[in-house]
Amino acid sequence: MGNTLENMVIPQHVALILDGNGRWARKRGLPRTMGHKEGCVTVEKTVEIAARMGIKYLTVYGFSTENWKRSSEEVGALMQLFRFYMVRLLKIAGKNNVRVKMIGERSRFDKDIIEGINRLENETKDNTGMTFVIAVNYGGRDEIVRAARKIAEAAADGRLNPEELDENVFHSYLDTADIPDPDLLIRTSGELRLSNYLLWQLAYTELYVTDCLWPDFSKEELEKAIAAYNSRERRFGGVKTS
Repeated sequence: MGNTLENMVIPQHVALILDGNGRWARKRGLPRTMGHKEGCVTVEKTVEIAARMGIKYLTVYGFSTENWKRSSEEVGALMQLFRFYMVRLLKIAGKNNVRVKMIGERSRFDKDIIEGINRLENETKDNTGMTFVIAVNYGGRDEIVRAARKIAEAAADGRLNPEELDENVFHSYLDTADIPDPDLLIRTSGELRLSNYLLWQLAYTELYVTDCLWPDFSKEELEKAIAAYNSRERRFGGVKTS
């Protein structure tokens, strides 16, 4: 690890909003799909960098529920990229002892993509290093609605007493039931919004926004974000935690 991170606390869970692929391509006179492709390369690099840094969980916003509204050509190109990089990710996960988990509603994807997601999860489930979480066909509100639906069904079936419903029980019905909430959220490209991402989980998360476009994101950018995280006093209910 470089000198930049010496004596610093490495956040256990880092969440990323990968913004700026389209702008990166436009600045270079390239089609948007080239920006997405270069963004996938940056994801690969970031997985390896984060694993080496000692980050335990890395969650990226891969494809939102709103992304289906993009042009059919762009969505089709994104699906092809997803197919290609799932194969590459399997190799990267094996090389770096990374466990892969997908969150979101995967049933809308084509059968071969669903099979690819299942394979990624099954073949990496015994890896003991960093857990790499990819949010695909994911939206924070959709996740909360799906959780509420499961809770209502459990209550109707007599499996859950409504009086026992609290934050911990509710969390157990979310896609991230076995994952700790993020300590740090990084958003690239300078946009100041959550974009329907991990709305429940980000309640106490430190936020870091950089003007860097996602394809240009690097180890140095990640180190800057962690340094900023370490410079803040984290308080919960008025109690200083660092």
